[in-house]
Amino acid sequence: MQTAVTMSDPAPDWAVGPATAIDGAYLARVTFGNRGLEREVLQLFDRQAGVLIARMRASAPGEIGALVHTLKGSALNIGAHRVAQACVAVEADASAIDQLAEAVDEARARIGEMLWLGD
Repeated sequence: MQTAVTMSDPAPDWAVGPATAIDGAYLARVTFGNRGLEREVLQLFDRQAGVLIARMRASAPGEIGALVHTLKGSALNIGAHRVAQACVAVEADASAIDQLAEAVDEARARIGEMLWLGD
């Protein structure tokens, strides 16, 4: 059973989370510490984010809602808090796509580091 969110409820984790591009502690929790699964979801996000940003840039402002929603969900699933926040901004104003692309670039760079370094 779902409960309604009220103004007294705390902000969601992604709204107040760490300032890092990828919250490694969050990622470890949602993947139950399974390093193979972590790598898999990071690689999936990396590929998907690039495709979604390209599609958003090629779409009319009124057509990017579903793409942004998909990216936000994926970002929340891996602890890419800045990407999720930037998605919220694009949902409110489609012209914020450059800031979203920047956040995605940061997350993808961090993913590259995490995959390369194994952390």
